[in-house]
Amino acid sequence: MTPVQDADVVVVGAGPAGSTAAYHLAQAGLDVLVVEKSSFPRDKVCGDGLTPRAVRSLVRMGVDTSERNGWARNRGLRILGGGARLELPWPELAAFPSYGLIRPRVDFDEVLVRQAQKAGARLHEQTTVTEPVYDERTGRVAGVVARAGRGTATTTLRAPVVLAADGVSARLALALGIRRREDRPMGVAVRRYYTSPRTNDDFMESHLELWDGPRGKSRLLPGYGWIFGVGDGTVNVGLGILNTSTAFQNTDYRELLVRWLAAQPAEWGLTEEAATGPVRGGALPMGFNRKPHHARGLLLLGDAGGMVNPFNGEGIAYAMESAEIAADVVQQALARPSARDRERVLDSYPERLRQQYGGYFTAGRLFVGLMGNPSVMRLATRYGLPRPALMRLLLKLMANLTDPRGGDASDRVVNAVSRLTPHA
Repeated sequence: MTPVQDADVVVVGAGPAGSTAAYHLAQAGLDVLVVEKSSFPRDKVCGDGLTPRAVRSLVRMGVDTSERNGWARNRGLRILGGGARLELPWPELAAFPSYGLIRPRVDFDEVLVRQAQKAGARLHEQTTVTEPVYDERTGRVAGVVARAGRGTATTTLRAPVVLAADGVSARLALALGIRRREDRPMGVAVRRYYTSPRTNDDFMESHLELWDGPRGKSRLLPGYGWIFGVGDGTVNVGLGILNTSTAFQNTDYRELLVRWLAAQPAEWGLTEEAATGPVRGGALPMGFNRKPHHARGLLLLGDAGGMVNPFNGEGIAYAMESAEIAADVVQQALARPSARDRERVLDSYPERLRQQYGGYFTAGRLFVGLMGNPSVMRLATRYGLPRPALMRLLLKLMANLTDPRGGDASDRVVNAVSRLTPHA
């Protein structure tokens, strides 16, 4: 790395948000530099399940999502709770594919960043960004200071726009004084891989109730669980809990996972001996819990901007979509002749996010507030799950899968919820 490297855009972080933004910017002919603190392949805590919303973003990047290329397809979501079991296929829509995917994060992120490199983006792995660089005249972010490997020498990487895709840590945002909003929901998820005969399950499975023994004869645990077949002989098993739950601060999540799995059928094979690695955990920043999304030439993408869906804990789809919106805004901004015009275009990024997700995320915050109450959750599972029509509507709502114009009655109901709910 030379003492100073210039680019049109510096992207900090090569997760789904950073790599997606880099791909679309490079496709537009811009010089894009991606800085990633780790090296590939590298793992991240995730359920590995991709809804049709995320699949659409992969298709827009030209990623080969065929099974021969290592992707496991699924047909929908299986929900268990209140003694009921319901299989809901993904809806048939014009706006989204009718299938989901499973791909372990250990190589999912690498697939995306290599696609960005093919489009022309430059990647620096094992390079840690330590702080932003400011323009002395305007006070705007004009690049970043980076340190390669374990050395102490730093390099200044300059660009007129910097994209912060540095995940839940959001170090660049914090450097600008952009703090997490305490009034927005936060989740914690833990997951572990097991060898299991359920590896080829073509439904993603969600458990709305967690019991540490036979249902009705044991204790109901806080949170929700999942079992996703990876298709390679293993399953991804995990659970999540929201800070709207009274148990959020007083739960050993790893022990909770062990107790829940001990109560599952023996034929699933989810035993300690079948585990292929340790239990790992991570935070889920939800519902725009960090704002503003643009400040002084720095744009926040994905988890850095708190863009996890409060309804279902999905983050990858919103990371990729916010990245595509950011790429479009940046492309238009850099084409403007004056600094004032460029700033005006960059300022449109938060408003586009708000129009796209604001009402929906507000509704999601209200939803998780209710679901954090165990009594409400028990009533919802007891009286909701036996009604397939209602659950199909809820699937569209929770996965944010509708046709924006036209569609059926359930599409219109879900779209109305997002449109009429006050924007975040």
